[in-house]
Amino acid sequence: MAAPRILTTVVGSYPVPDWLAAAPSEQALVDATRVVIATQEQAGIDLVCDGELYRFDLNHPETNGMIEYFVRPMSGIRADIGFSEWLEYAKASGMRFRTRPPGVVEAAVSAGTLNLPVPCARARALATKPFKFTLTGPHMLAKTLHDRYYRSPEKLADAIARVLAEQVRRLDADVIQIDEANLPGHPDEWIWAARAINTVLRAVPKSAKAAVHLCFGNYGGQSIQTGTWAKLMDYLNALRVDHIVMECAHRPPEELAVFRDLRKDIGFGLGVVDVKRTEIESADEIARAIERADAILGRGRVRYVHPDCGFWMLKRNMADGKIRALVEGRDLYEGRRRPSKGRSARRRKPAVRKARRR
Repeated sequence: MAAPRILTTVVGSYPVPDWLAAAPSEQALVDATRVVIATQEQAGIDLVCDGELYRFDLNHPETNGMIEYFVRPMSGIRADIGFSEWLEYAKASGMRFRTRPPGVVEAAVSAGTLNLPVPCARARALATKPFKFTLTGPHMLAKTLHDRYYRSPEKLADAIARVLAEQVRRLDADVIQIDEANLPGHPDEWIWAARAINTVLRAVPKSAKAAVHLCFGNYGGQSIQTGTWAKLMDYLNALRVDHIVMECAHRPPEELAVFRDLRKDIGFGLGVVDVKRTEIESADEIARAIERADAILGRGRVRYVHPDCGFWMLKRNMADGKIRALVEGRDLYEGRRRPSKGRSARRRKPAVRKARRR
């Protein structure tokens, strides 16, 4: 059978297995990562990820380790937070869902002990399919910190971007994805956010593809940011990127039309699995979402389908079910599997065939 036109992938995180949280060790982490990758590969995911288990911090479950893991090892950032600093941060922070910063910037930021090539290489060795490695972007990291040195989120983001770029330059992955979950709620900051993230994107090795994921946040199954994708089209078109990975399933259906203005050389990643729902989507629902996107954006515009965000806040059985549905829905849309029996499948069958002839 020919390779699929639309590839399936995941955004990044996976629920931390109970046995890893209960008895963490280096070997347990390797075993858990092996399970996560094998689960995706057995389901038929085309581009797999490590589940981001290596960075999960039980002390900071609200951000799934996507903040502390990156900034705590950096030099120039102090982890101990004074009471007055705590109060200042709570008063001025744009991160309303947390009142305590991950650190205080008190000197020029440098890599310190941060070493992303290690977890990347560990997971890459366990994958038999194309592998994606993810990291948090400079805009979000800068916005979470209490800055007493640069006194400017723009300058701090630029400094963090240089640190991340040096790490990214040494990563061995098929796709390197940078995640920005704060910018959608602050679209007026797009100019300096684009400058910072492009510093990192330019460092992606030529052997890899660069991707950017944006969403409106996912804290306990709730959106953190409010806004629209229309306000970030200038940002998206400024990215030096192969493709973008967007939250769409949990968004208003009519909003998809704004991506007609996306630069034609940027591949579109369509979120078709709602991670804020505990119900597992059917293959028919997934196929219908892809068909609708093809009709609105044009056949060939969608290059990836994926969940809206990571799976960290779901139970494993829910995440696994959604992963399987993602592949089954893509296969149904592309005619790689037969529709299931029943009224819904019979209604959808002609529409799916029609979409494939476009």
